[in-house]
Amino acid sequence: MSKTIAEVRVKPQRLLVTLLGDHWRGKTEHIPSTALLRLLAEFGVSEQGARSALSRLVSRGLLARSRRGRRTFYGLTDRGLALLDEGAKRIFGFGVERQRWDGTWSVVAFSVAEADRDRRHLLRTRLRWLTFAPLYPGLWISPHPHLEEAANVLAELGIDNMTLFKGIVPSWGSRRASFLSAWDLESIGASYARFLKRFRPVQARLRAGRLAPSEALVTRTRLMDEWRRFPREDPDLPDEFLPPGWPRRAARELFDQLFRDLGPAADRRVEEVVAEERSRAAESDRRRARTAA
Repeated sequence: MSKTIAEVRVKPQRLLVTLLGDHWRGKTEHIPSTALLRLLAEFGVSEQGARSALSRLVSRGLLARSRRGRRTFYGLTDRGLALLDEGAKRIFGFGVERQRWDGTWSVVAFSVAEADRDRRHLLRTRLRWLTFAPLYPGLWISPHPHLEEAANVLAELGIDNMTLFKGIVPSWGSRRASFLSAWDLESIGASYARFLKRFRPVQARLRAGRLAPSEALVTRTRLMDEWRRFPREDPDLPDEFLPPGWPRRAARELFDQLFRDLGPAADRRVEEVVAEERSRAAESDRRRARTAA
């Protein structure tokens, strides 16, 4: 495995949900805890870290725990599945279609007291998640129709000194360049470039048949974890605001192809580990029965 991919760390809780969602979705039976511990170990997660992640996901209501005898099993809850569906919709839909922009901007004007710093910070963070950026300190703008979501954020934060509307910008004056810099396109473009640099060698090794199932599993999961950042970071600006050679399309094509092509080998690895753990459990039961007889 290339060093750059091996160095990428995925949080154990997110890793568990991703693994179960990708490779155990639609199955009614729970997966043995010993199999999950082995799978997480392939990502460098210690047994203690894996058990802690399992416990926390159960506490959050994302995983369900079941027992048969002395053995423990886990599966996704309805809440966990709903969380996966919500994330998948954004992850797999991002960057797929480029509809022609009609020139309409969503605009949020608000006023929060300077002393209320925590609420100001939280509002700004959540507006950026919705692809808004500041044209002026209290006037934020987005090329996407996210006014309803912005209104929900303002309501949740108890901010009623605000106005939301749609409009066009007939002239930017001297503000166009400084406004676009609020999204830090240079940093986003660099992230895409790093993604391409990290995973293009994987594509070459896969085509050459030099990826074992265990490596395919780890690589595919890390690929997903890297890609899921882009819907959060990239505001998906209209083409007319992007620099020439914007690398999102190339990154999206690489993600699609690798995610699809790594799937069969990754599935085999999960099935192998689960089958081995079930076989060991069955043999242990037979030994116990012979001892008791």
